[in-house]
Amino acid sequence: MALGAFWFSIMGLLVRLAGARLPTLQVIVLRCAITLVLSYAACRQAGIRDVLGTNRRILLLRGTLGALGLLGFFHSLVRNPLAEANLLQYTNPIFAILIAGIWLKERVGRAELVSLAVCIVGVVCITRPAFLFGVHEHALLPMNVLIGVTGALFSGSAYAVVRRIGHTEHPTVVVFYLPLMGLALSLPLSLGEWMAPTGTEWVLLLGTGITTQVAQTYMTRGLRLETAARATTTGYLQIVFATAWGAMVLGEWPSGWTLLGAGLIVGSALWLALGRQRGGVGDE
Repeated sequence: MALGAFWFSIMGLLVRLAGARLPTLQVIVLRCAITLVLSYAACRQAGIRDVLGTNRRILLLRGTLGALGLLGFFHSLVRNPLAEANLLQYTNPIFAILIAGIWLKERVGRAELVSLAVCIVGVVCITRPAFLFGVHEHALLPMNVLIGVTGALFSGSAYAVVRRIGHTEHPTVVVFYLPLMGLALSLPLSLGEWMAPTGTEWVLLLGTGITTQVAQTYMTRGLRLETAARATTTGYLQIVFATAWGAMVLGEWPSGWTLLGAGLIVGSALWLALGRQRGGVGDE
């Protein structure tokens, strides 16, 4: 999960750079196309003859939910500062825990609900809506925030589906369905605003596909080996990496409110995960 978080942070930086000129949907299409080829090659290298797997309905559900999460995340990466976009995306472990509780009957009690409430307060600190903080230059546009959080909801749902799949499918097959459905959903929407990438943009897009493939493979392995709570919260390291890339490469230094929101979101999720590991949280 930690390795996946590192490579996902690199992916986010490359998406932001490529999306500076190219339409977001086009970035998603090219990223999914590259990752789909790499995923298929990984399946064949693993000796898998049927890359569509055996539990195709639930794999299609995983791919569709993941693709919708990807659409929201990429929009947020391009429209919001890099650190804030990653923070919004990483509310998804809370959603994953709640959905896993409802669907997979994993324990959800008062601690999970408190974590969700604290997470929401963290999002408010990061986005600083005008009706609470007044009009200021650092406020994020509400629609961009809504799309980012909705993407996190779909991503959390996809993680819960991966938990449901468990060891019944090879990890490369699970990964294969994300670019497959991402391409199917994004390609029709992108046809009206296509632009020819430059040489540099092609390098960025190729890097986006490669880093995504590596990150998704590590993330899927981690999700198969741990509970939704402990596995997904480890991915919060991506926020640390993304904040560093935003500051060093893009000159985006997080504000005090962003740091406070980050502390609330990350702290609530880690408290929940560590408490579950000790058996002292979530027993209500």
